[in-house]
Order: sequence, then C-alpha cells, then structure tokens
Amino acid sequence: MSTDTSPDTASPQALIQARALSKKYREGGRTVSALHSLDLDIVENDYLAIMGPSGSGKTTVLNLLGALDTDYGGSLKFNQSEVKTMKRNELAGFRNRTVGFVYQSFHLLPHLSALQNVALPAHFSRRGRLAGSDIRERANHLLARVGLEGLQQRKPLHLSGGERQRVAIARALFSQPRIILCDEPTGALDDATGASILELFEELNEQLGVIIVLVTHDQVVADRAHRILRLRDGRLDPAPGGES
Repeated sequence: MSTDTSPDTASPQALIQARALSKKYREGGRTVSALHSLDLDIVENDYLAIMGPSGSGKTTVLNLLGALDTDYGGSLKFNQSEVKTMKRNELAGFRNRTVGFVYQSFHLLPHLSALQNVALPAHFSRRGRLAGSDIRERANHLLARVGLEGLQQRKPLHLSGGERQRVAIARALFSQPRIILCDEPTGALDDATGASILELFEELNEQLGVIIVLVTHDQVVADRAHRILRLRDGRLDPAPGGES
C-alpha cells in the first residue's frame, strides 16, 4: 500500500485522468470551494482509498468520478474522453455500464428480493437487453459469487447488514463495470463483517480486475487498498496521517 498519488503524465494506461479538478457550489448566498486543483490518475486494476475528515471533499471526488456531478472545473477524462462534454445518453451509459456504486446504507429496495435487487440494472439498460432467464442466471451467479447462494428470495428486512451489503455489491457488478465506487462501504457494519466485505473487494480486484475506489474515514479500511489519497479542505494532504 502506498500513499503516493502523483500522476505519471507519460503513462498512457490511465483509465481515469483528472487534472486541476475543482468543484464549487452555492450555499446560503456564498460560493464554497469543495475541491481545489486535484491531479489524479486511476489505472487498470487499481485499488484506491480516499481518506479525510468530514467536509474534506471525499464524497465530492467520488461523485465526480462516477459522473453523478459533471459541473466541475479543470479536466476529468475517462478513456481520453472529457466527462463534462459527454452527451446525456453517453453519461447514462457510462453510469450504467462502466461504474458500479456501493453505499454505506445499501440502497436496496425493501419490497424486492435479493435476486430482484441484484437484477435492477437490467431494467435501466437500453442496450444489450438480456432475456429474463439470462437476467436471473446472471443475478444468481453474482449472489453465489458474493457468498449468498440460497438467499435469492429473501428480502432486505430478513438479511443481516453484511448480507445486505453483499447484495449491493452483487448489484454493482451486474453490468460488469470496470470500476466500483464505494462510499463508506463498511461504515454501518461491525468489524468482523466489515473485514469480510473488504476481503470480497480484494477478490474482485485481484480475480476480476475490477477497479475499486472507496471513501473511508477508517485507517484500517484504507490500509487494505493499494494507494491512499488524503484530502483536507478539498486539497491533497501530503502529510502521512493527515486525515486525523
């Protein structure tokens, strides 16, 4: 694990490249700078942890990387294409097919079974629609992949916190994304369950080559990543342990 996040400007393999990335928004009649001139490269098979105190810009970076927010300053490129110049349908496709999202609060639909929750991305994809049997087969495979074989028909209310997060991870994997963005994915879990989720992320990264980018305030969680990006007040914090 390394804390070196200096971009290699000569490196052609960066899947995501940010240069002087910044973000401002209006709050109570004043302009707030949430992110200041961030340079970052994310390469194939990367596993990056983003650390910092509340308000440091962690979630802002995650939202920008996932194209949930395209109103930014500077440059943010995916495969050499500038994100903020993508057309609406291109952005929708990027979010649905290239990026998977995992949240602290799981974001599962309570009235749907685990299988149905995992299969949700199939209903938002306009390209390459799968037949119903193929959707079920893929969802079943992913539930087995994350250790939930036999729990396909259980609804979130009847699953533990760790099981719910595994359903959320399986859902994030449904569209075979290249990147999974995680916002405090172990924050609502006990230590043992959180550790099992981190082991799953490591398997997905090592065995499937999925890029993992996670936001965390927990040093133990961050230490499992290949690299750590430390933020403070929207800026890179070069000091070791600077996340406080």
